[in-house]
Amino acid sequence: MPLIDRDDCALVIIDVQTDFYPPERLDVDRQRFDDMVRRIAWITSVADRLEIPVVVTEEDPDASGHTVPEIREVLPAKAVTLPKNAFAVWDNPDIAAAIEATGRTTMILVGIETDICVAHSAIQLHHAGKRVVVVDDTAYSPGQAHERGLRRLAGRGIETLSTKELFYDWVRTIQDADAFHDTHADLTVPPGVRL
Repeated sequence: MPLIDRDDCALVIIDVQTDFYPPERLDVDRQRFDDMVRRIAWITSVADRLEIPVVVTEEDPDASGHTVPEIREVLPAKAVTLPKNAFAVWDNPDIAAAIEATGRTTMILVGIETDICVAHSAIQLHHAGKRVVVVDDTAYSPGQAHERGLRRLAGRGIETLSTKELFYDWVRTIQDADAFHDTHADLTVPPGVRL
């Protein structure tokens, strides 16, 4: 597969909601989840600066709350946030329409849960003819479910990248990477992302 063309990308943020994992969920690694949220917030800020469209989903927001503040606060003005009832984003007509309205054919997926909503979304979008890339360190499921989800995606031929790999595909050159960091010094780069 070729490198990811930022001019053909849309970022799809799946179900990173305030009450998705209530405190009584003892199987949730809170540090790993918080690290994921910080990386998604950073990717979202980068997408905004690079004019990459953003679509956000919220599964059953009455029960699971809305998108976490760390991400909500950095969403581009033109970002679309929609409720999700089917696990796969593509199986929700309003979300599918929002994705199509971006005019992009490469879907960058982040969010929860790796083995269900992210996997279903990736598989259905891939089946619909989109190039699908799951950013593996910005996806999460508790316990072994994260790795199982990634194995399922690999078995379907769906690409996975890290936050670092995605960023450098988007900027392509040393000069553009340095210029981005200099111009957007207000963005705190997550650990392990900068060369």
